[in-house]
Amino acid sequence: MSTGGEKISASTKTPADFLKSIRGRPVVVKLNSGVDYRGILACLDGYMNIAMEQTEEYVNGQLKNKYGDAFIRGNNVLYISTSKRTLADGA
Repeated sequence: MSTGGEKISASTKTPADFLKSIRGRPVVVKLNSGVDYRGILACLDGYMNIAMEQTEEYVNGQLKNKYGDAFIRGNNVLYISTSKRTLADGA
């Protein structure tokens, strides 16, 4: 029975596994307010506090600001998604 459990756990990814795998990659962070931040995920902690690099702020889909580094408090985060484009592709 433990053999079957090992197979399931080996093929099943947890949210923590996903977050570890996207570190250093472009992400979109959507806040509860509806504002999006797009940039490179530098690090995050268990409270979903996020540090990002090359960050761009989008309000209603329009670029509003560009930041070098940004820190987002975890209780404001609605979701984190991998970006479909690279930052080099443009806004």
